[in-house]
Amino acid sequence: MPKAKKGRVTVALHPICHQTIHANLSNAELARFGDHRVRLLENPAIATFLVWIADKPPDFYAPTR
Repeated sequence: MPKAKKGRVTVALHPICHQTIHANLSNAELARFGDHRVRLLENPAIATFLVWIADKPPDFYAPTR
């Protein structure tokens, strides 16, 4: 959730994951998802990214377009 949404639960994300989410979804779209993680994972670009990143080490980093 954006910091601007006071009172909402926030979740720590790895920087590459955070960048990927924002490269594919606007803050308005994320706000509509609410805390429904499954809806986020239904996005084809996010799903493809998760398959790709799954076998990378925790300290892996790559630039996100």
